[in-house]
Amino acid sequence: MKIAKYIHSCLLFEEEGEKLLFDPGTHTFVEGLVKPDAFRDVSTVVITHGHPDHLDLNALKQILALSGAVVIANGEVADTLGKEDIDVTVVEEGEHAAGPFRLRAIPTPHEPILAPSLPRHTAFLVNERVLNCADSFGEPLLAHAGVDVLIVPVMAPFLTEVGAFDFARRMRPRQVIPVHDGYSKPFFLKLRYDNYEKQFDQIGVKFHRLAEPGDGVTV
Repeated sequence: MKIAKYIHSCLLFEEEGEKLLFDPGTHTFVEGLVKPDAFRDVSTVVITHGHPDHLDLNALKQILALSGAVVIANGEVADTLGKEDIDVTVVEEGEHAAGPFRLRAIPTPHEPILAPSLPRHTAFLVNERVLNCADSFGEPLLAHAGVDVLIVPVMAPFLTEVGAFDFARRMRPRQVIPVHDGYSKPFFLKLRYDNYEKQFDQIGVKFHRLAEPGDGVTV
């Protein structure tokens, strides 16, 4: 299974010739480094929650028009997309098959932020090997400690590096893919990746430096 990152939390999974896209949000497209037509051949789009940095409505519409992909999301996201005449397969919890991808939806709380309310939030375990935490370090995720690949936010208003590393350490993955870092300029991203990589090396975890749009890894 190949996983490529397209800025911030937008991830493209490829398995057996099919493609699944997570969270095409505003940070991915705002600078024009990535265009919606890069995802013209995806078969499934998964939205973890409704924040704009995970869900860019205009980009999603273009992706769906090009690809005809199925959208998977929780009920709150489905309500938002329904107002735009976008059909959604609602998955709140448990297993769902999307071609060669076996998805396990895990309801988890979004981490606290300065906002009047928090969105309904869903993490996903893919093929029992890759856990996409999205914007959560919630307790339900600890049931999947020891997962092969952990996709974890490493920069955000809701975290510190110490907190992010401590959560990842408790999860005991073999590999880490960093996300939620689309705020950062390249020089600063390099510095933070240098630090994270050094810390993860010390506990025997492979840290994948997916810094440029389209950088990927086979897991």
